[in-house]
Amino acid sequence: MLSEKNRLNMTQLALNLSSYVNGVSERHAQTANNIFHGYHVHAITNGVHVPTWTHRSFARLYQANLPHWAYEPEVLTRADQLPDDLVWNAHEEAKRELLSLVKGQAAVKMRDDVPLICFARRMTAYKRPDLLIADVGRLVAIARERPFQVVFAGTAHPQDAPGQRLITSLNEHIRQLSNSIPMAFLPNYDMGLAATLVAGADIWLNTPLPPLEASGTSGMKAALNGVLNMSVLDGWWAEAHIEGVTGWAIGKGQDAADGGAHADELYHKLGQVALPLYFDNRARWIFMMKQSISKIGSYFNTQRMMRRYATEAYIR
Repeated sequence: MLSEKNRLNMTQLALNLSSYVNGVSERHAQTANNIFHGYHVHAITNGVHVPTWTHRSFARLYQANLPHWAYEPEVLTRADQLPDDLVWNAHEEAKRELLSLVKGQAAVKMRDDVPLICFARRMTAYKRPDLLIADVGRLVAIARERPFQVVFAGTAHPQDAPGQRLITSLNEHIRQLSNSIPMAFLPNYDMGLAATLVAGADIWLNTPLPPLEASGTSGMKAALNGVLNMSVLDGWWAEAHIEGVTGWAIGKGQDAADGGAHADELYHKLGQVALPLYFDNRARWIFMMKQSISKIGSYFNTQRMMRRYATEAYIR
C-alpha cells in the first residue's frame, strides 16, 4: 500500500499535469484548496440520474403533472405545487415496498404508520454508521416518547477490517434493541436494494466525519422521492441544506470532528424536531417533502452536472 507521503506526492504530480482540476462539491473543493496551496481547485457538485432513482409511484405522479421531468429535471422546481395527498400516496406505495422487502429478507415486521430511518452506503469508519447508536439509552428513551424504525444496509471493502467490524457491531445492537426499536440490516447491498431504500425511507441519515465526505449522492436520490435528509453538513449537503425546509443539519458545518457533539445533535434533531413533526404536523412534513423534491431534485442531477463539465472543464 502507498504511504500517505507517496499518495500526496502522486496527487501533486497529477495537479501539476492538469489544466483543470475540480472537486465534486463546493466543500470538497474548499478542503482540497486548503490542503494543496498554490493550486486552483474548482467545484462541480455531483448529481444523480433522475429516471434511474425515481420510484415508479413518483414517476407516475411527475409524468401526469410535470411532463418531460425525466429529461428536463428543472421542471421539478414546480413539485411544490403537487397535491399533498398524491405526494403522500406515492410515498406510501414506495414505503410499503421497502417494508415488504425488510420482512422478507430480515424477518422483521415494521409498520407503515411509524417513521422509518434509513442508513445505507459503503460501510467504512469515516461514514460513522454507528453514530445513531452511540448512546443506546438515549436512543431508547427517544423511542419511548415517539416510536421509529431503522434500516441499515451496506458493504465493506474486503480489506477494510474496521468497516467489517462496524457491520458486526450494528447487527449486535440490532439484536439487543429488538424489543425496543424495530431495526434491520439488509445484506447483499446493490443498486436494486439501494433504489428501494432511497424511495421508501422517511428520513435519510448521513453522518460522515467532516471534512472527509467528498460529495455523497444517496441523499440526492432520496430527495427525488420526497425523502427528508438528516445529515452532517459535509459534502453536497452543505449546499442543499435549508433547515426545516429540505431537511435537517447535524452540527454547524465548520465544527470540529466531535463524535459526541454530533451524536448529541442527532438525538436532539430526531427527538425534538423530526419525530414530533411527523406525528403532530403531517401537513408541514409533506410541505418539506415537496420542497426536497423541488429544490434538490431540480438541481442535483446529472443533466446539470454534465452541462457544467462540458462548459467549464471540457470545452475551454
